[in-house]
Amino acid sequence: MSHLEARKPPLFISEPLSKDKVSQSLSLLSGILKSCYGPAGRLKQLHNGVGGCVCTTSQSAAILSCLPVSHHVLRVLTASVQNHVSRFSDCGLFTAILCCSLIENFKSLNVAPCTVAKISKHLLSLCMAYLKSEACGCRVSVDFGSVETLLCLVRSVLTSKPACMLNKAEVDHLSTLILKAFMFTVPCHVETHAVLGKCTVVPVKYRRVEDSTVLPGLLIETPEIHLAKPLTVKRTYSNTIKIAVFCVSMSGDCFSPEEGTVTVHCGISLETSELNQLLNVGKQLVNDEVGLVVCQKVIHPSLKQYLKENQVIAVDRAGLSLMEPLSRMTGSKPIASIHSLSPSCYGSLEDVRVESFGSKRFVHLIPKDTVVCSLILCNRNETAWDELKRACETAEHVLQLTIKEPLALLGGGCTETHLASYIRHKSRSLSTSSFKDLDCSRTQYQLVADGFCRSLESVACSLNHDGGEILTDMVYGHCWFVPSGFSSVFNWSDLVSKCGCGIHGNTETLGWRLLQGQFGSPFTQGCPGEPSGKVSDFLALDCFAAKCSGIQVALETANLILDLSYVIEDQN
Repeated sequence: MSHLEARKPPLFISEPLSKDKVSQSLSLLSGILKSCYGPAGRLKQLHNGVGGCVCTTSQSAAILSCLPVSHHVLRVLTASVQNHVSRFSDCGLFTAILCCSLIENFKSLNVAPCTVAKISKHLLSLCMAYLKSEACGCRVSVDFGSVETLLCLVRSVLTSKPACMLNKAEVDHLSTLILKAFMFTVPCHVETHAVLGKCTVVPVKYRRVEDSTVLPGLLIETPEIHLAKPLTVKRTYSNTIKIAVFCVSMSGDCFSPEEGTVTVHCGISLETSELNQLLNVGKQLVNDEVGLVVCQKVIHPSLKQYLKENQVIAVDRAGLSLMEPLSRMTGSKPIASIHSLSPSCYGSLEDVRVESFGSKRFVHLIPKDTVVCSLILCNRNETAWDELKRACETAEHVLQLTIKEPLALLGGGCTETHLASYIRHKSRSLSTSSFKDLDCSRTQYQLVADGFCRSLESVACSLNHDGGEILTDMVYGHCWFVPSGFSSVFNWSDLVSKCGCGIHGNTETLGWRLLQGQFGSPFTQGCPGEPSGKVSDFLALDCFAAKCSGIQVALETANLILDLSYVIEDQN
C-alpha cells in the first residue's frame, strides 16, 4: 500500500510588502530593469541554468519572459507589464520601472493605501487630461504627409535597443526601410473600414545590415529553385497569373490513426488511390489555367513533376504564417481538401520572379495591389538579428498605433520631467473642495503627489548610466544630461547643449535644478503649446498610446500591490 501524506494547510502571508525578502526582490528587479533602460542601457544575458540558448537583450519582452520571478507580488507586477507589452509592444521598461518606483515611494508614506489609491487616481486623471489637451507641451502632432516625424519615431525605437548593435548609418537605413514597409501595408483605396496589410520578416543572418531591403509582395524560400533557369509560368488571357493555395498536405500520405478507421477492400492500395487523386487535382489545376500552386505543407514529387511539365510552378512547405497574408494579397481562399476543388478559390498575381539573398533563394510573388510586403532583415550574428527583429516589429506596431492616434510624446526623459513639473504646479493650486471630495487632507495629497512626481523623475534618471548629473530647467521642465566628471561648481549652462528629446537648445536663460532633489520646482507657464524646434531636430520621440497606457498600467498595478493584505499559498 502506498504511503499517503496528509494535506498541508495553506500558508497565509499577511502584509507581504512589509517583508524584507519582498522589498529586496522588488529593489533588485527595479535595479535590473533600470540598468537596461534607454539607448545606453546595459545588456543582460539570460540563461535557464539547465541548458538551452543564451538570450542577450535589454528589451522588456525578452527579459520578463526569461527572468524567473518567485514571489507572488512580483508576479503580479511582471504579468501586468507583459500584458501591456502584448498590446502595445513599446514602453515595457518604462511601465515596469515606473511601477516599481511608485510602490517604493508610496510605501514609504505614512498614508493609508486606500487614500493613496484615491489621490493617485486623481493625479492620473490630471495627467491624462493634460496629455490629451491641445495645451500639452510635451507632445507633438504627427503629420503623415511628411516622413520626418515618422522617421524620428522609428529611429527612437531602434536606438533604444543597444543589443541590435547598429551604428547611425545602419539606424537611418533601417528606419527608412521600416517606414517604407509600413507604407506598403496602408491601403490606397479605403471605402468604409481601413484594414492595414501585413509585413513579413525574412531572416538573412550573418550579412551586413545595409544589405537589408524591402520588396512588395511575398518571398517564399525555395532551395530547389535554380537561378540560372528562367521561370516559365502559365498566364491567363489577361496576362495575370492564377494561383491556388492549399492548406492541406498534398504528400499522398495515408490517413493517420487519429482520423478514425478506414476499411480497405482487398487489392486496393491506399497510396496509389491517394496519388491518383492528387494527379486528378493536378489535371484540374492545369485545365483551369492555374500558373502557381502554393502548399502550406508538402507536395508529392510526382504531382510536382506533372505540374512542372505543364508550366505550373509548385511551391511547398510555405508554412502557416504565410497563409493569411498570401490569401489577402492574392484574393485566394485556402483549399482544405484535395477531394473538392472550386475555381472560386483561386487568386491572381501580377508576376512571379526568383530572388537571391545571401545563400538563400526565394520565389517572389508580386501582387497587383500591394498591401503585403517582405522585409529582408540582415544582421551580423544570430543574437543581434533576434534583437533587431523584435525592434523592427515594435517599430511597425508603433506606426500602426500612431496612424490611429497621430500624436507622439517627447522622449529622452523630457515627458516625465515635464509631466512631474505640471503635476506639482496643479497640486499646489487645487481648491479645498477637491480635498473634501477625495476625503483627504492637503498634506496627504501633497505627499502622494510628490511621491508620484519623484517616481516619474526616477524613470528619467534611469536613462543616465554614466554617473553624470541630471538637470531639469525652470522654464520648460525638460530633462538635461550633464557629462560625468563635472561637479556642481561649474555653470550648468556651459555643460549642456540640448535637452534629452532635442527640441530645446541652451540658447536662453532657463534656470536649473538637480533632478535628484527631493522637492521640485513649480511648473511655469513658459512651456509652449507647440514645439518651437524643427521636427528633424528631435532626438527622441515616444509612442503616445503606449506611454499613456504605461502610466495608467503602472499606477493601477502599484495601487493593487500596495492594497494586498494577504497572500494565500497552497503548499500541497
